[in-house]
Amino acid sequence: MRMGSLMSRPYRRFRARISAMNCAFIGLGVMGYPMAGHLRSAGHEVTVYNRTAAKAAKWVDEHGGVAAASPAAAADGADIVFLCVGDDPDVRAVTTGAGGVLESMASGSVLVDHTTASADVAREIHAASAALGVGFVDGPVSGGQAGAENGVLTVMCGGAQEHFDQVAPVIDAYARACTLLGGPGSGQLCKMVNQISIAGLLQGLAEGIDFASRAGLDIEKVVDTISKGAAGSWQMENRAPTMAAGEFDFGFALDWMRKDLGICLAEGDRIGASLPVTALVDQFYAQLQRQGHGRWDTSSLISLLSGE
Repeated sequence: MRMGSLMSRPYRRFRARISAMNCAFIGLGVMGYPMAGHLRSAGHEVTVYNRTAAKAAKWVDEHGGVAAASPAAAADGADIVFLCVGDDPDVRAVTTGAGGVLESMASGSVLVDHTTASADVAREIHAASAALGVGFVDGPVSGGQAGAENGVLTVMCGGAQEHFDQVAPVIDAYARACTLLGGPGSGQLCKMVNQISIAGLLQGLAEGIDFASRAGLDIEKVVDTISKGAAGSWQMENRAPTMAAGEFDFGFALDWMRKDLGICLAEGDRIGASLPVTALVDQFYAQLQRQGHGRWDTSSLISLLSGE
């Protein structure tokens, strides 16, 4: 199903009624679980697979649909197969590995990978898919668990225009913006820019909040004031209050951020990009991991300054 050329602009919440598609969703973590649910709520047929079968069974109890015993079984007969797994090895395992989705995907179907992974693995899976006549779009997301649950993710895509056009109206079920950035791997490269920007921003915000506290300022008033100026950001609005309160048991785990920053730093080395702030923040997260705080939110950088 083609919806016309969208390369020149972001794809934004297509609201016209579209035909129901046969979809498969591989990976029901904190992001994939609600994303697959939005597909089902939008009227699409959804077959799910999760490494822990009990979670797939729970999803079916909640949303309907079907749980499959393997990625290949889930993908059999699907128009679009979505992935949202952990990292490069996981992507390979559920696509080109034994029982992977490419064993059963038909020519003309499209594989969409929402995992935050390397651009190299995106190009690798694209090539493997193309050899079978299967389309491929790398589509990492931004917006966190709340964005997935509320259906307002930002999706950064790489791939061919025709494949993007096929999947964008379906992705609309859980996205507020979906943009094609270029060829295979471009979505992953854009997500790296996102993570690089967030890492430095969070460190700056942590230092600012700690500074305000030590200076005896009313942090709520400070944030309310400066958020209306050039310093304002999503992170300031959503994370400054919890930073000040020392609350980190929620959100995007720093274990995941370290994985993402490792991808960024490796790509930076490959293309000759200098990432000194990213490398520094990565080491701060490593320090928190050594302290046993790997599941804390990424805003926990402030704890290294405040001594918590």
